[in-house]
Amino acid sequence: MTTLAPPPAPVREDDHRHRADPPSGGGLASRARRLLTGAPEDPRWARPALWAILVLATALYAWNVSSITGNTFYDAAVYSGTKSWKAFFFGALDAGSFITVDKPPFALWVMGLSARVLGYGTWQMMLPMIAAGTGSVALLYRLIKQDFGAVAATLSALALTFTPITVALTRDTNPDPILVLLMLLAAAALLKAVRTGRLVPLVWSGVAIGFAFNTKMMQAYVVLPAFFLVYLWAARASLGKRIRNLAVGTVALLVSSAWWMVVVDLIPASSRPYIGGSTDNTVWDLVIGYNGFGRIFGASSSLGSQGNGASFGGEAGLYRMFNDIMGGQISWLIPFAAIALPAGLVLRGRARRTDARRAALMLWGGWFVLHYLIFALAEGTFHPYYVTAMAPGIAALTGAGGVMLHQAFRDGAAVRWGWVLPAAVAACSVWAVVLLQRVSGSGTPYTVAEVVAGVAGAAAVIGLLVGRFTKRQGLTAVATLAAIVALLAGPAAYSVSAATSATNGTNPTAGPNTGGVGRMGSMGGGDQRPSGAPGTNSVEMPNGSGEGEAMGGPPSNSSGSTSGNSATSGTAESGSTGSRSAEAGSPETGSAGSGSAESGAADSGAAASDATESDATESGTGASGTADGRTGGGMGGGTEVSSAMITFLKKNQDGATWLVAVSTDQTASSIILESGQPVISMGGWSGSDNAMTLAKLKSLVTAGKLHYVVIDDSGQGSADSGISTWVKANGTAVSDYSGLYRLDASDVS
Repeated sequence: MTTLAPPPAPVREDDHRHRADPPSGGGLASRARRLLTGAPEDPRWARPALWAILVLATALYAWNVSSITGNTFYDAAVYSGTKSWKAFFFGALDAGSFITVDKPPFALWVMGLSARVLGYGTWQMMLPMIAAGTGSVALLYRLIKQDFGAVAATLSALALTFTPITVALTRDTNPDPILVLLMLLAAAALLKAVRTGRLVPLVWSGVAIGFAFNTKMMQAYVVLPAFFLVYLWAARASLGKRIRNLAVGTVALLVSSAWWMVVVDLIPASSRPYIGGSTDNTVWDLVIGYNGFGRIFGASSSLGSQGNGASFGGEAGLYRMFNDIMGGQISWLIPFAAIALPAGLVLRGRARRTDARRAALMLWGGWFVLHYLIFALAEGTFHPYYVTAMAPGIAALTGAGGVMLHQAFRDGAAVRWGWVLPAAVAACSVWAVVLLQRVSGSGTPYTVAEVVAGVAGAAAVIGLLVGRFTKRQGLTAVATLAAIVALLAGPAAYSVSAATSATNGTNPTAGPNTGGVGRMGSMGGGDQRPSGAPGTNSVEMPNGSGEGEAMGGPPSNSSGSTSGNSATSGTAESGSTGSRSAEAGSPETGSAGSGSAESGAADSGAAASDATESDATESGTGASGTADGRTGGGMGGGTEVSSAMITFLKKNQDGATWLVAVSTDQTASSIILESGQPVISMGGWSGSDNAMTLAKLKSLVTAGKLHYVVIDDSGQGSADSGISTWVKANGTAVSDYSGLYRLDASDVS
């Protein structure tokens, strides 16, 4: 009997693109090699491409890091946390723990630990932000690769890297980069729970969202409807088990979210700081009011009167993401994502319930749609940089959806799929040209990007159609590369601009001014970051070093604050002296631009005539100050706080815990960074917080913990209107400094 050997296995055409499996056994060296070169089944180009993208992202986020201007409000809180563990835990603005910032403290903890270990300075605070930004790109790559392959993952990583507002914001000390990373970690755990049906990954997903909640409260919950729907629909488990697992995961979510809030609210008010931004000194009020429903419903919200401030991103409505302010920040790839999402779901329409690709499309589509609707329709305070949280959804749909559309375009028998990919590319290319036309004349990079987007887009659409219907795959491949160039040319130009020019630390945006907010012209005023940015007279670090040496010695008094050696007051980060809309109780109101006292706001990104800023509820000078080198001292900009006043206060502090009490957080944070001493903000960010009462002020003065108070000429700075009257009647005016009063125990009747 003759036995026939089986025929040799056919050789796949693409085998040459993959590496042979490494020897079994592995070990540390094998894992390190896998980390550097990728999995054996990956194309040879995949891992080098990923490393190149990560290097590019890091370069965009960290370029000229010493000149990065952060948000002085958070910078001061981080500094205070390096001086007091109590201030660290509560997220207090000052080391004396009088008032907290108006956000939960997780992002401050991350930056604060870096500053405690490495010393307080610009790069020490920026290091966690840069790591979070680069980590988000790497994590999104991994999530897309596991369901859609290396090509889709590479495209998604590129799209996220070149999201302009994400670049601008990651070069800042706002908490959003930490928020995005935590949400992506939650998505990774959720997708693992969906694929395996196991409970533990779902619990970790809830924990990650809880940490995100303790970074920026209710914004972390925007993705939850999509998370619940995806798990309930697609997890590999029976319906009963899915429901039980979701219940357990929800408990983990609530515990992870609420623990800090519960602990803080259980501590007697007399033993902790006032909760900045709240109406009743509780974190719960901050959650549901100012940082919750107040953001969505604005003044119409009955759940908290705060958070009713203006929109710095244009009028609410479905078109908001495409307007002159927001368009260049986030909208470049929205048309492609909007086409790719329904098309991808149709392509997976007959797949089984647990299909991993459809589950991923549901997750990223829900991420994108939920963020879009909430940000577009929000009636409360809205800032352009909020939309960085939407970027992972757009990037994921661009990469994953793009690959699915390309496969359907190339292989689909139905004629209709021959038009979908070219239509998506055409829509994005045309929109890119429109966006770049809006900033025509702003510089060569934008002109070049406009030409590239238009020419490459047209070539891509024509090449795709001709290649499809003539079956010339080489032409299709070239057209596909042209499409990628067309889609990324515009956002790349904006992203490079954000990385190579200064942004407003309070309201960061990318690209040239289009009547919105956040750009700084010629490094002009508004920069209160104590980093010694080139071309400015910035406040030094509290240790006297722009490089963040170890803390310990008294702060140097050799430098003043931006534009005339004066501490910020009134409206932080604003270069114009006109009125603008205010965000009640938010560090993000900051500026509607920056500019300088000489040049105004024309080049800074603050358009004084912009509709979103003209109906002002606040007015006053910004950080750039007045021609004589002083700045307004609170809401209304009446009292001026100069470096000379700060020097006087330090010489006459007489053992008091707090150097001085001032109207608002903006003034207090700048004085803290210049002096290195605790400063009381009596009225929080907007001056309307009831943090300081007359009884509390008398108690502090009697105990010798406070000797000086700056009274705003407008009388603002505390909800207790009797404070100004009492201080003026009982304190001793310091004649050299308008609005400054000395109080001693003998002045308290």
